[in-house]
Amino acid sequence: MRAVLRKGVTRSLQFYWRQTRALTMGAQAMVLDDRNRVLLIRHTYRPGWHFPGGGVERGETIALSMTRELAEEAGVTCTGRPQLFGIYANFSAFPSDHIALFVVRAWQQDCIPRPNREIAEQCFAPAGELPDGTVGAVARRLAEVLDGAKQSDHW
Repeated sequence: MRAVLRKGVTRSLQFYWRQTRALTMGAQAMVLDDRNRVLLIRHTYRPGWHFPGGGVERGETIALSMTRELAEEAGVTCTGRPQLFGIYANFSAFPSDHIALFVVRAWQQDCIPRPNREIAEQCFAPAGELPDGTVGAVARRLAEVLDGAKQSDHW
């Protein structure tokens, strides 16, 4: 029952924030290993496999938000400068929502966090063999970064 209540409160707050703010901003990371396998996260509160990331908090830069989310969700620390690949409109989900995508090739993962209230699991998957349920935006961004597909303005 607590999980249902928590989920309801979270969704209500998210709805309120997205309706009252002129712009919302998220930061996500495409973490690639030396074989171009990509780090994917499965959340407890939404379906599918996604890049790690989350909302940019007040007083936080986009890059700081991305590195914070990587550490919290996946135990990943950047050891080099991440590349800002693009900023995408995510209007289908929420009005005025944007996502900044960083490509991270220099990183380390000293430990894999245990599943928790937010993260159900994580995996590294080959770009051509994404797990069932991977959201379409992940495949589209991988094609842009790895295959040179035309970059979209929309997530």
